[in-house]
Amino acid sequence: MMMRIYRTWPLLARIALLLCMFAPGLAPAAEDQPAQAQAQRQVTQPLNNAPFWREVRKGENNPYQTTQVRGPETQVLIQSEGEMWRQFRNGPITIYGGWFIVVVFLAILLFYWRRGKLRMREPRTGRLIERFSTWERIVHWTVAITFIILAVTGIIMLFGKHVVLPVLGYTLFSWLAMLGKNLHNFLGPLFAVSLIVMAVTYLHDNVPKAYDWIYVRRFGDFLRGETVPAGRFNAMEKFWFWAGVILLGIIVSATGLVMDFPNFDQTRGAMQIANMIHAIAAVLFIALSLGHIYIGTIGMEGAYDAMRHGYVDETWAREHHVYWYEEVMRGERRGAGGSPTTAPAASVKEGWKL
Repeated sequence: MMMRIYRTWPLLARIALLLCMFAPGLAPAAEDQPAQAQAQRQVTQPLNNAPFWREVRKGENNPYQTTQVRGPETQVLIQSEGEMWRQFRNGPITIYGGWFIVVVFLAILLFYWRRGKLRMREPRTGRLIERFSTWERIVHWTVAITFIILAVTGIIMLFGKHVVLPVLGYTLFSWLAMLGKNLHNFLGPLFAVSLIVMAVTYLHDNVPKAYDWIYVRRFGDFLRGETVPAGRFNAMEKFWFWAGVILLGIIVSATGLVMDFPNFDQTRGAMQIANMIHAIAAVLFIALSLGHIYIGTIGMEGAYDAMRHGYVDETWAREHHVYWYEEVMRGERRGAGGSPTTAPAASVKEGWKL
C-alpha cells in the first residue's frame, strides 16, 4: 500500500503544481464578481435588477461602466436627479401652477361680471393727445405677440397632456406639442432681445415717483371707476414694468437660453434646475399678464385704442393720467415720438373719434 502511494506521488505533485499555477485564472476575478452575482441573482430572484442599477448610478466613480459622452457628464450613464426633476415638474409646478392661473383668470372674469368696463366719467372732447409713438407701439406689440405665443405654447407643454391630450388624442396632440416646442425654442431669443429694447424704451417714464404711493393707497377707488391722479404710467403699470417685464422677463429669458442652447457644456442637472425656475417664473408672468391684458383691452375704455392708434382723447388723459396731461398742456412734456412739445397744439389735435 505504501509502495503504491509512493509511486503515484510524483503524479499528484505535478497536478498540485498545475493547480497552483492556474488557480488565479480559474477563480472569478474581483471585477467579474458583480456580474456573476447579478447572473446568479437572476436565477434565485428573477427581474430583481435593483443592485445592478445602483451600481450604474454611481456615475464617474463606477469603474464598471463607460459611455461615449465627452464633456462635463463623462461616465454619467444615468442621472438620478432626473427623476426628482420629473416628479417636481409634474407634481407641484403643474398642479399648483395650473390652478393658480385658472383662479386668476376666474377672478378677472368675476370682476368684469360684477363691475364691467371702467368708463370715462366725462364725455369725449374729440381732441386727441399722442400717447405712444410709432416706435413705442412697434416695440410693445413685438413683445406682446411673442409673449402670447410663448405663453400658449408653454401652457401646452406644461399642462397639455392633462388638458389637451384627452380632447385631441395622441396623434393630434403630438403634432401640436412638436409645433409648440419649436415655436417656443425659436421665439424665445427674439422675446429676450425685444424685452431689452422695451426696457430701454419705456424706462424713463416708469421711474417711481412720490405720487405713485397715492395711487397705491387709492387703488380701490380706481377699481370703482373714480379718478385717481397719475403720471404717464400709474403705479400698477410701473409694477407690471418692474415686476413683470424686468424681473420675471430676465428670469424666464436667462433660464430659457440655458435650455435653448445646450451646446455650452451645461449639465443636465443645470438644465433641470433652469427648467423648474423657468416654469415657476413663467406661471407668475402669465398670471400677472392677465391683469395687464384685461385692463388694456376690455377692462378700461380707451386703453386699447391708445396702444393701437397711439392717441387718446383729452378727457381720457385728464381722468387717468392727469399729471402727464398737465405737463403736455403746459408744453413741458416731450412728445411721445421724442420731439419737444413747445405748445399745446403740438400734442393736441382735432381728430377722429376713437
